[in-house]
Amino acid sequence: MMTWPWRALSLAALLLLLPSPAEPFDTVTTGAPLAGNRTLVSAKGTFALGFFTPDAAAGRTYLGIWYSNIPTMTVVWVANRASPVLGSAVLKIDANGSLVVVNGQGGVVWASPVTPAAVLRAGNATAQLLDNGNFVLRFAGAGVVWQSFDYPTDTLLPGMKLGIDFRTGLDRYISSWRASDDPSPGEYSFRIDPRGSPEFFLYRWSTRTYGSGPWNGYQFSGVPNLRTNTFLSYQYVSTADEAYYRYVLDDGAAVLTRFVMNSSGQMQRLMWIDTRRSWSVFSSYPMDECEAYRACGAYGVCNVEQSPMCGCAAGFEPRYPRAWALRDGSGGCERRTALNCTGGDGFAVARNMKLPESANATVDMALGLDECRQSCLSNCACRAYASANVSSPGGKGCFMWTGDLLDMRQFDSGGQDLFVRLAASDLPTNSVSDNSQTAKLVEIIVPSVVALLLLLVGLVICVIKLKKSRKAIPSALNNGQVTPFGQRSHIAGSLDNGQNTPFGQRNHIAASNDAQNNSSLRPTAGQGNHQDLDLPSFDVETILYATNNFSADNKLGQGGFGPVYMGRLDNGQDIAVKRLSRRSTQGLREFKNEVKLIAKLQHRNLVRLLGCCIDGSERMLIYEYMHNRSLNTFLFNEEKQSMLNWAKRFSIINGIARGILYLHQDSALRIIHRDLKASNILLDRDMNPKISDFGVARIFGTDQTTAYTKKVVGTYGYMSPEYAMDGVFSMKSDVFSFGVLVLEIVSGKKNRGFYHNELDLNLLRYAWRLWKEGRTLEFLDQSIAGTSSNVTEVVRCIQIGLLCVQEQPRHRPTMSAVTMMLGSESPVLLEPCEPAFSTGRSLISDDTAEASRSNSARSWTVTVVEGR
Repeated sequence: MMTWPWRALSLAALLLLLPSPAEPFDTVTTGAPLAGNRTLVSAKGTFALGFFTPDAAAGRTYLGIWYSNIPTMTVVWVANRASPVLGSAVLKIDANGSLVVVNGQGGVVWASPVTPAAVLRAGNATAQLLDNGNFVLRFAGAGVVWQSFDYPTDTLLPGMKLGIDFRTGLDRYISSWRASDDPSPGEYSFRIDPRGSPEFFLYRWSTRTYGSGPWNGYQFSGVPNLRTNTFLSYQYVSTADEAYYRYVLDDGAAVLTRFVMNSSGQMQRLMWIDTRRSWSVFSSYPMDECEAYRACGAYGVCNVEQSPMCGCAAGFEPRYPRAWALRDGSGGCERRTALNCTGGDGFAVARNMKLPESANATVDMALGLDECRQSCLSNCACRAYASANVSSPGGKGCFMWTGDLLDMRQFDSGGQDLFVRLAASDLPTNSVSDNSQTAKLVEIIVPSVVALLLLLVGLVICVIKLKKSRKAIPSALNNGQVTPFGQRSHIAGSLDNGQNTPFGQRNHIAASNDAQNNSSLRPTAGQGNHQDLDLPSFDVETILYATNNFSADNKLGQGGFGPVYMGRLDNGQDIAVKRLSRRSTQGLREFKNEVKLIAKLQHRNLVRLLGCCIDGSERMLIYEYMHNRSLNTFLFNEEKQSMLNWAKRFSIINGIARGILYLHQDSALRIIHRDLKASNILLDRDMNPKISDFGVARIFGTDQTTAYTKKVVGTYGYMSPEYAMDGVFSMKSDVFSFGVLVLEIVSGKKNRGFYHNELDLNLLRYAWRLWKEGRTLEFLDQSIAGTSSNVTEVVRCIQIGLLCVQEQPRHRPTMSAVTMMLGSESPVLLEPCEPAFSTGRSLISDDTAEASRSNSARSWTVTVVEGR
């Protein structure tokens, strides 16, 4: 997919920039300046330096460096970006030993620093363009006195340093172009903050908008996908003399790669794909809502896969509950219990974390993790600690934070462990509190004695419960045979004898109207009866045993409903258990809704609900386990997306379409899902897609076509415009979401977070632009572009995707029409209209946007489900 991360020039300007027919040279001397259309070309022909005019109509001329050995004009450095020349210009070395750009009148418009007199007297000066893209000024006997690598513009090349030299005060940072044809400094910059543990931040003018997280010896904790690979390694150096980051190519790596800060404020890692003759974006930051700076305030944890995306760290609660209920988590969280610095405090571990902002952190590379813990406990101001070196197990290195924990987020994978200090009463059961030496002895001896007594009591209770639970299953129904879970099964279901159960075995399970025989399934006072759920029921003991007591190692993820765990039943069957969070008011409604709906649905492309569990305040759904997790874990992971070749992607698209068609047309109930997205498409062992998560689905009557709600639920980027703006939803709302999914599957890019760096387009409009310009195949995911793909199928899927995301619902096809178009070898397809949400980024001011949100909050409730 071509992303246009280059600076477009007119044909006339491009011809002006081409090297002259004379033999190339790479050096400027005092007697040989550079002027006109002459260019310097590095020794191996990789880079060129000369004058260029990005906007021929404006006539502004700049001195720049670009790649000379690729057809796409790609500028990587500009000298006089703030002071262009109108007309002719000359580059020369003046009497002060400086490189200068002068205009036609002899006026200096740009100059390198003046060379010290002692160096100037040392010998002759030469300026040379090197093959790594660096332009250096040398003096005989003194070496390099100035280099372009110390003054980046919008591009970071291999070997360039990004950071501060504390000895000289030199601050190397990159800043965006103002526009694609205007190299003058734009509104965004990316630079290091040297305080505490140095960290990089993205600024819009002087306001921070994104933080990388501190370096942990392996990577920046907030950028888990940016790691060393087979040809490229990342380096970070922090000493008393300097702090900088750079990346280097391994010797012999014949690739062209660069980091660019585009005019929209995104840092992108690009690589030149020679077979495509274009640049490809391999990663981009920031790219989602959780990467907004301090999105969830102090002690808040952002997780884009949760709903709402802001949560509080363990032991904390929202500082402003009313704002939190309206999905505004910027006010952050506060402690439930004050710390007791004289003893009793401990630590709760948060997994897969982007470490907090490091300005108030200290680093001690001499301490191991255990020593770090003790050091933090002995300092009353210490709020958290973490390893500062994860590059080797047990490596030395200690982060300690002595102020509020800010700018945290949690990833599904990657990140690292963060240990947050809490009062003893707020510690989770798997955490250990600390006290004085005497208290520690008590903690060791007394619990040991008590545990021994409790163990004996527990064994007696377990034997009694086991005997009672076995009696709970009517022997007449079991016919003397074991249940699908061996002797431990306590299941009540509504299936008739002789039919197959959801587990593929003959039914020997008590019918739901006999469920009262099992005491563990009786609802407690004030809670709804589960007997009308028409679904096999599990007891809590079975689930606890299957999930190893909800072990953290078994946790698959976290969503708006609550956590999801992997389990294994006695018969060896793997299951996924969705456990309703006790704090989730929305989750209870979702639970009942999901049980009632999925219990009546059976289709190969819908995830299979095996049963449920209701015990007191516990409510759980038990699903078949999907061994390949969700589609987004492959599709948006640059290391895994190539595993989804075109044949698999096309099969997934077809499977999703058949599943939606079943919901809309072929099932006993007409169901609108309302939250179709990549994370809700699960993949089995054979990569077959299955639609999941029906917590916000709605049933339609047979004659019903549309419905209206004041509570909009769904995920930004997938919601149709009529639903997001007016609360009107229908089958065509799901069609829109399906169209977004198709375009994401084809391109390997998220609709949320994708913005074309030159034209400020979202994914839908970018697909539309390529379609209208006849360059449709450039939309295909670059990771599979070089493999064998069915061109006809690719183009057909893109066209179908564009038909599905049209703004007017009446223009979108039905799912029955979609499945026909996908299945036909030579379908006759309509021309799509321009997609919805295609006007690029909103230009509304922050004040206006805030006022709009305030007004909306008075009469409208919007619930954006970011993931489960």
